[in-house]
Amino acid sequence: MTPAQKPALKLVPPAEKPALKAIPGGKAAGQAGAKANAKGRAYGDMLAVFISLAIPAAITLWGASYYFASNAARLRHPLHALLKSSGPVGLGLGVAGLVLFLFMWLYPFRKAAKWLAWTGQLGSWMRVHVVAGLALPGLVAVHAGWRFEGLIGLGYFAMFIVSLSGIVGRYLYTHIPRSRTGLELSMEEASNERKSLITNIAAATGMVPAEIERRLAVDPRPYDGLDPIRSIWRMVQDDVQRWKTLDELKQELSRPHAGHAALTGTELRDTLRLAREEMKLTQQLRMLDATRKVFGYWHVAHRPFAITALIAVIVHVVVAIWIGGIGY
Repeated sequence: MTPAQKPALKLVPPAEKPALKAIPGGKAAGQAGAKANAKGRAYGDMLAVFISLAIPAAITLWGASYYFASNAARLRHPLHALLKSSGPVGLGLGVAGLVLFLFMWLYPFRKAAKWLAWTGQLGSWMRVHVVAGLALPGLVAVHAGWRFEGLIGLGYFAMFIVSLSGIVGRYLYTHIPRSRTGLELSMEEASNERKSLITNIAAATGMVPAEIERRLAVDPRPYDGLDPIRSIWRMVQDDVQRWKTLDELKQELSRPHAGHAALTGTELRDTLRLAREEMKLTQQLRMLDATRKVFGYWHVAHRPFAITALIAVIVHVVVAIWIGGIGY
């Protein structure tokens, strides 16, 4: 349906339009603050990933002549003492990679041990786990001198697969309705959250709730019968649809309508944020069973590679210490 075909917005008369701050319990302000904090955390995560990838990338560019040289030529290279796996740079990155790798294994332990709740919310642990997983391949690659042979090659391959699959796992994780603490919401809690979002949008725009639901309607096709690949592809399509609908809504709300001024600045951004959350939650509820099913398959595929990487890393560290390869 094109913007021209969409029904005109039905607005509550100005005198009857509720103020956003009048919503019981100040929930709108609380949600806005929570979303601002989430946005700040997302920027912090991206910055951490960028820095952790930029460091090994910069070292690789600086020592490109060494890393592209043959094994024999490396021994005579002026940077060999510095960049070899047991050298200051190579060993330093190896130790950093080992610490990150072992830290990543604390996340599943934190999930299983409920008594560790005092260490932080699961959502925070998940964020650090993902950032560490994305940073790890670059650090380990430079530590290995970009040479992957034997046990090192097996371990790195498993680690790289774990890192890539972690991106998919994170994508699936975000498609399950969760509270601010990272715990999964029940159907009743998710439905109540959705009603609250619609109420807040009505307060901000003057639109009647029924019109909001029609305007933000999502693809109604069920996920039943889809295999994991097609389920993920449908999730991507839902995400694209949400972005398109929000763009159209932004254009509509940016123009004045009868009895209602155009929304601008913070008011427009907050309204679009609420609309995005409402659509996202509606889509999550529709795909919930399929997402859980695909997430279960992902865990089955993810775990063997993670365990293989762990064994390879432990063996590598033990052998390196045993033969005296550290510091020589």
